[in-house]
Amino acid sequence: MKPLFTIAKLDFLESFRSRWFIGYAAVFLLLVVTLFLSGITESRVMGFSGLTRLLLIFIQACNIILPIFILVTTVRTIAKERDNNVFEYLLSFPVSLAAYYWGKVLGRLLVIWVPLLLSLLLALGIGLIRGGEIPWRILALYTALLAFSSLTFLGIGFFISVSTKSQELALGIALFVWLLLIALIDIALIGFLIQKMAPDNLIFALALLNPVQTFRIAAIALFDPVLSVIGPTSYFLLDTFGSTGIIAYALLYLGFIGLLFLSLGYLVFRRRDLL
Repeated sequence: MKPLFTIAKLDFLESFRSRWFIGYAAVFLLLVVTLFLSGITESRVMGFSGLTRLLLIFIQACNIILPIFILVTTVRTIAKERDNNVFEYLLSFPVSLAAYYWGKVLGRLLVIWVPLLLSLLLALGIGLIRGGEIPWRILALYTALLAFSSLTFLGIGFFISVSTKSQELALGIALFVWLLLIALIDIALIGFLIQKMAPDNLIFALALLNPVQTFRIAAIALFDPVLSVIGPTSYFLLDTFGSTGIIAYALLYLGFIGLLFLSLGYLVFRRRDLL
């Protein structure tokens, strides 16, 4: 286990010193500060106010920003070291491929999660100082959703990184995956299915297979248990899962997808030629 934690520590410290990490952390920290300064917490929309209102806006931003940040930075993790011929040097040390791969995963997960955790702690601290009501249950489930969503795109990113031969190709595939999940599946594909009078259950099933859409629906269910903002679709979701079931499904599904792609990535990494 020691080599694994050593690799994780080295990857974390290397990323911690890089400019992209500073920019990544600044985006979320400044977003929280900006939302507080804009007076959003003082307004009331659809019954939401205070810290709950801020979290609602913050999670919508994370749904768009977080996947692209994770994918773009993660797909370069293995591909960059292959391009720089680091593996030849690395394999001269008594470090197993499993320790190296999972150490990289752990280090990258820490790099991704630390800025998010600091942002949530900053929002919580400002909320406590202002004396507002703290939605502890929502905050805990909200944190879990962000963690499992991060794991999902971390897994996809690592799978792309070990399956491609260059950083440029890895970045291109990452951008395509992000656009596919954000735009094509949500808008083009579902719009096409509706136009062709596809069964409702098929459309809903495809939407729930999209990790971005699953995260979005679960986030809405946190703040609006009856899903009034998504219209008639809420009847199908509530009848099938229930409000609590939607959140549970999202956590289990996002965690499963992340671990699945991480495991597939390890199998590819172990079997292909590294030099």
